[in-house]
Amino acid sequence: MARVSSPLMSLDASGTYGKALTFSKWKGRNYVRERVTPSNPKTASQTGVRAAMKFLAKAWAAFTVANKATWNAAAATRSISPFNAYVSTNLARWQENKGPTEANPAAETLTAPAIASQTLTGGTGSINVAATVASGTGVWGFAIYRSPSAITSTAWNNCVGIIANPGGTSLNFVDSPLVAGTYHYRVAALTTDGKIGTACADGPAVAS
Repeated sequence: MARVSSPLMSLDASGTYGKALTFSKWKGRNYVRERVTPSNPKTASQTGVRAAMKFLAKAWAAFTVANKATWNAAAATRSISPFNAYVSTNLARWQENKGPTEANPAAETLTAPAIASQTLTGGTGSINVAATVASGTGVWGFAIYRSPSAITSTAWNNCVGIIANPGGTSLNFVDSPLVAGTYHYRVAALTTDGKIGTACADGPAVAS
C-alpha cells in the first residue's frame, strides 16, 4: 500500500480506477493499493487472527481511562490512535503465542490459572465447550483451541475463539457452524497483563 498526498492530481480521491487501483483514506491519510476481490476464507491462521481482533475490539470499550492512556506513547510514536496501537501490539503478541494485555507494556506478573475441567457436548452442526478454572488471578478471558486431530500444543493459529470474562471462573462457548465430524479442543485462560495459563488436556467431541 502506498501513501499519497494528492492522488490523481486532485485534492482527494476514492474508489477504484480502471479495475486496477483503489484509492481511499484511513485516519486522515490518503493511500492507494492494488484492487483486490473481497473474499472470506477461513484458514486456521485467519480464524486465529479474527478471534483475537474480535476479542480486542470488544474489550477496549470497557477499558478505564487509565488503561487506555497507557497506549498513548506507543500511538504517538507511530502517529496512530491509541486503539490502533493497542490492537496492532496485541496482534503481534498473539502471533508470538503470547497473551494480549490491557495496559502497555505487558507486565506478565499475574498467576495465570490452569483449566480445572472441560466438558464437550456435540450437537447438530455444533459443539458446546464448557470449562472452569483452578485458582489464579487476573482472569481476562478464555481462548478456545480446535483441531480435527489431537492438539499436542496450543497456538494462535488453532484458536477459534477468545471469550471475554473478566474475573470469571467459567466458560460456555458454542462452536458453530461445523460440518459433521470429530473435533478436538483445549481451553486456556488469559490474564489482563499478558499471561496465558496452562491449557486443559485434549478432548474430542462429535458434531452430527
